[in-house]
Amino acid sequence: MPDFSTDEEKTPFRDVTHYNNFYEFGTGKEDPSRYAGEMVVDPWSVTVEGECDRPGTYSIDDLVKPLDYEERIYRLRCVEAWSMVIPWIGIPLADLIKRFEPNSRAKYVYFETLQDPEHMRGQRSVFSTIDWPYREGLRMDEAMNELSFMAFGLYGKALPKQNGAPMRLVVPWKYGFKSIKSIVRIRFQETQPETSWNMIAPQEYGFYSNVNPEVDHPRWSQKRERRLPSSLLSTNWIDTRKFNGYGEQVAHLYKGMDLKKYY
Repeated sequence: MPDFSTDEEKTPFRDVTHYNNFYEFGTGKEDPSRYAGEMVVDPWSVTVEGECDRPGTYSIDDLVKPLDYEERIYRLRCVEAWSMVIPWIGIPLADLIKRFEPNSRAKYVYFETLQDPEHMRGQRSVFSTIDWPYREGLRMDEAMNELSFMAFGLYGKALPKQNGAPMRLVVPWKYGFKSIKSIVRIRFQETQPETSWNMIAPQEYGFYSNVNPEVDHPRWSQKRERRLPSSLLSTNWIDTRKFNGYGEQVAHLYKGMDLKKYY
């Protein structure tokens, strides 16, 4: 299935698991791999609420039991201008959403990360600018797109804690911070949800946050990206592609929108 794979060289497992943004454990790239072991992921449950016919609190086993895992190799482009290629294991987000039977008022899907300051030291930090818990959201048609994916593993193994165990969103045509980690709440709602980085700096981080080399971040260019593993001084930079190279599958979602305005 060419839409769900790539022949680009995969990022080594160690780099995927030791170079992360997961501010719940600190702001350093290796803080998640250093401290995420403190997080408790078993048992795990997800609360589903809002505009749907099957709300409730579901154990992770109940969520995935009727669905088959598959592998998808996706590019991941961070807003900080670095990128990876990761083989994820999981299920299409659309298949999961259908189980909850959202109604006609469900225009958006809201996601929320675990809030557990006892085991997530970044949430205890007095220097944090994030209003915990971490929040993200998608328009319903984005969530139902064939590329949207709920990951439970990578490289054929259970998802490491520093990568968002036990379940995280993967939206490959958007900047990486949209792919929220360690999800405990899913809400279907009629209005656009508030999202964490947009709340912190709306002039820098829009709700959509589609990968777009034509729209620079206010503090750096988005025209190129550093493909890991590499250092900041590396020559391993490549041109960034609009929608991270997935335009054929997703460009129609934004027909008629000014993508420089709705960044």
